[in-house]
Amino acid sequence: MNEALLRPLVWMDYRLAFLFTAIAPLILLIWALLRKKEAIYRLLIIYWRVASLLMITLYLLIPGWTVGFISGIASRILIALTLWFWVDLNEEIKDFPQSRLKFAFTSWRWAVTLYCGLGAIASIVSLPCAFSDLAKETTVCQVWLEVPQAYRALFHAQPGNEGFLGFMGAMALTVYILYFVYFLLVRLGKQGRSALEQ
Repeated sequence: MNEALLRPLVWMDYRLAFLFTAIAPLILLIWALLRKKEAIYRLLIIYWRVASLLMITLYLLIPGWTVGFISGIASRILIALTLWFWVDLNEEIKDFPQSRLKFAFTSWRWAVTLYCGLGAIASIVSLPCAFSDLAKETTVCQVWLEVPQAYRALFHAQPGNEGFLGFMGAMALTVYILYFVYFLLVRLGKQGRSALEQ
């Protein structure tokens, strides 16, 4: 893909991710808490747990670790799935009377689902970066690493800390995977698609 075309698309993707997956759900979470809409609040708490993989991905990509390309695609898929997975919360939200919060939440949920779905498809271009050290040196892979490097320069400016930041991302990914496996093997069997603790 042409670098001149890819670079603005990648930067736009990160900006949209910040808007759709961080700012908007934070506003909705506070709004749901203030309005005492527990179903929306619970779904957003679950969303934040799943979406933490986006931040983990950012830290994995700071040193250019290839697993970050895979976790980036996985995070988009998991976010889209988790927003619609919980039957009890979906029913409860559906039964809410019409309000600005319900409209804003429903609009955001559809927008994020569409954004993550299209983003996962578009990110397939970066998948060769995850499986080949030679591919990692290509312009396409380097463009995908620019935003994590800019983030590091902004928030972790001390030189030479890329490896440590990547290590922190790897530790967080390990915890994330262990919790995900626990969810699949234990909690999903007990609870099914119900978000309520049993």
